[in-house]
Amino acid sequence: MSEIKRLIPAPFINVTPLIDVLLVLLIIFMVAAPLKPHRFLAKLPAEPDNNPDIPPNIHTLVVTIEPNRTLKLNQLAEDMGTVDDPSKLNVKLISLFQERLRNRAYRADMATRVDLPDSARIEKTVFIKAPHNIPYGEVARVMDGLKGSGADPIGLQLDGLN
Repeated sequence: MSEIKRLIPAPFINVTPLIDVLLVLLIIFMVAAPLKPHRFLAKLPAEPDNNPDIPPNIHTLVVTIEPNRTLKLNQLAEDMGTVDDPSKLNVKLISLFQERLRNRAYRADMATRVDLPDSARIEKTVFIKAPHNIPYGEVARVMDGLKGSGADPIGLQLDGLN
């Protein structure tokens, strides 16, 4: 039995091919590393033209929360309620969205989408503009009211805030 054990060679793993492959990969990565770009090029927006001749988009809806917590729609003098009771604003937006549906005032990116119903294609984007000192919960309450009236998407306007 001891003679049989002497005839069986001991297992030996040859790692030379593995090391050769790793060295080749290391050389490839060392040569390719300088070829990758060293900086990130970003396209920054251009300075806006201060051209007062451009009329504002008639489909843009901006709900302004005044410091006294009253609501305005597109700077109209009409009372649109308060943060605690935005029902007047909701009724106005619902009637405005129904009028847009009758007039087929579609969003620019949805004008050619005939696979969607008209109610999903009309312009319902609303922006909220509020001063910095208004608590976020009150802005969220107005957002909930806007969602209830069918506004989608709702954005926050950051320019010109107090």
